[in-house]
Amino acid sequence: MATTATDTRASGPREPDAEAILALAERLHGTLVTPDDPDYDRARRVYNAMHDRHPRLIVQAAGVADVMAAVTFAGRHGLPLAVRGGGHSVPGFGTCDDGLVLDLARLRGIRVDPAGQRVRAEAGCTWADLNHATAAFGLATPGGIVSTTGIAGLTLGGGLGYLNRRCGLACDNLLSADVVTADGNFLTCSEEAHAELFWALRGGGGNFGVVTSFEYRLHEVPDILGGPTFYPLDAEVIRRYQALIARAPEALGAILGITLGPPLPFVPERWQGQPVIVVLTCWSGPTAEDEAIRERLDGLGPVIGQALQRMPYPLINTLFDELLPAGLRHYWKGCFSGPLDEEAIAVHLEHGARIPCLETATLLFPIDGACRRVAPEATAFAYREAAFATVLGPSWRDPADDERHLAWGRAYYRALQPHVEPGGYVNFMSADDGDRVPDNYRQNYDRLARIKARYDPGNLFHLNQNIPPASAS
Repeated sequence: MATTATDTRASGPREPDAEAILALAERLHGTLVTPDDPDYDRARRVYNAMHDRHPRLIVQAAGVADVMAAVTFAGRHGLPLAVRGGGHSVPGFGTCDDGLVLDLARLRGIRVDPAGQRVRAEAGCTWADLNHATAAFGLATPGGIVSTTGIAGLTLGGGLGYLNRRCGLACDNLLSADVVTADGNFLTCSEEAHAELFWALRGGGGNFGVVTSFEYRLHEVPDILGGPTFYPLDAEVIRRYQALIARAPEALGAILGITLGPPLPFVPERWQGQPVIVVLTCWSGPTAEDEAIRERLDGLGPVIGQALQRMPYPLINTLFDELLPAGLRHYWKGCFSGPLDEEAIAVHLEHGARIPCLETATLLFPIDGACRRVAPEATAFAYREAAFATVLGPSWRDPADDERHLAWGRAYYRALQPHVEPGGYVNFMSADDGDRVPDNYRQNYDRLARIKARYDPGNLFHLNQNIPPASAS
């Protein structure tokens, strides 16, 4: 019987020598990349260019057996283990220095069950992959707002996107998951099997194992009315937006953003590069109500520019792909809040007026509708009663601008503190937010720590917004 990571930790990890590395390579159906390989620099690169790290080994897994081998190897030899799905982790958790990167990008299989309205997708899939496959049947599951984002990280953190008000979070639509745990074992979890682990995966991040495939519930979403509407940066627009969300049908996904007017044909030149409010709309209701939705949006304030049209659902997730390509520099801060009071609105206006570049945006995702019909203790995602999940998203191109953008994001975040909850959405956190993890999970944190102790007592999976295992006492 093969020795597992847990077995070897009892006698202490052993530094991998050339023989051990060769043995790992021979076990893989995929590829083992080392610093001597010509493909190494490309293989170690991640979405956020702020993280220029040099792993000792990169396993480009071709299947579950490779994942099991990589996890066992990292545990046996005491190597830091970074798990990379889509590679979009803003804190850079998909890479590491002098450790092992487990790259899941080749795991892209998808099987749609249109009659049962289910889909199973492997962990290397992006939302572009998944949306394309399900849209052929007029179906969708809640995903993100950028098509190049991986399904794995977004789902494990909870899963915010356009369809949340109607369909719930991505994790609310997870039916089962295949997982490789820290001991190198493979299991399938659901409400009926390994239910505690399944509970933790729905919002608990990558703390509990490597999920190799996800099974989701699908919803009928043949096409949508979608696109951005731009307004002046004005408090009244925010007030009216809040009122709209409070009474709008759940089929209306509407995310409020503060950004700079983009250089697009439907935005007047005098507004390009100026601070503006944008409402990103995804109406998945009847076509007959499209005009009423347009009227609601027009009623938020003076419309600077608008690109609202019927489109296939997958297209709404591609609208910002060109604005946010791989290789930008990112530093995000996240928070949950109740309805915005006048003081909070003033903070958004003050810092929004100084937004530093076109790639940067503040986004407010509503947490209501179907999200509220799941109890705060039913999954690891704890903030079901929040009104908004907010991300302050400094993103920029030039390393010489690092300090300016970091200072803007941090000052904005500090100014919001009197008006927000202690915790935030884990997928909006940066690498310096580790002390906030208990607040992010609130009443669910202790249970998560106990589950962590059961499935990963040695904290092999610690390159994440980490939940240390609960002590035996």
